[in-house]
Amino acid sequence: MNPRVDSGYQTSEGVLSTNRVLRNTYFLLGLTLAWSALVAGTAMALNLPYPGIIITLVGFYGLLFLTEKNRNNSMGLVFTFLFTGFLGYTLGPILNMYIGAGLGWAIAPALGGTALTFMACSAYALTTKRDLSFLGGMLMAGFVVLLVGVIANMFLQMPMISLALSGLFVLFSTGAILLTTQQIIRGGETNYISATITLYVSIYNLFLSLLQLIGFMGGDD
Repeated sequence: MNPRVDSGYQTSEGVLSTNRVLRNTYFLLGLTLAWSALVAGTAMALNLPYPGIIITLVGFYGLLFLTEKNRNNSMGLVFTFLFTGFLGYTLGPILNMYIGAGLGWAIAPALGGTALTFMACSAYALTTKRDLSFLGGMLMAGFVVLLVGVIANMFLQMPMISLALSGLFVLFSTGAILLTTQQIIRGGETNYISATITLYVSIYNLFLSLLQLIGFMGGDD
């Protein structure tokens, strides 16, 4: 009788490969978060202006494309740090705006909430036996909804729509962290650069969304 390998298990070689991808992902994620924080702090200290929606979108998707295109060579790491550094730069003026509006106190709880959410999601994805692949379809549908909502609100500029989008971004980012982490440990994601970028963007969006929600709830208006 030929031995059958269940889809929920991996060979010892597969486990070693998975552990290597997971270790490299978390190591690179830690470096990019530190680098992004350094760039954001510098942008805040120099009071640099926000680059604007057009430059932000071109920089985001352009650098994201270049990072994914080069994910299997050394240039992938270069573009990873350019991408995360650029997002760190966009974060600096946003944080200064909150501080200038008297909402600087919201930054700490947003950071704390982001860290707790990431750790909780990672711990669950690493330990659960439940297959989370069903989240893939939900995330795709959620991405379409968010994209339409963001574009619509660029013209409508309605605070309640912005808050609703922030809430959806929290759910979307949480699902992305869960799915990506489980894909790594089950061998579905084998490239640590792609995994790092997905987790980084999820953390970035999660932080900004929590910042907006906390700032709104604690505001005077």
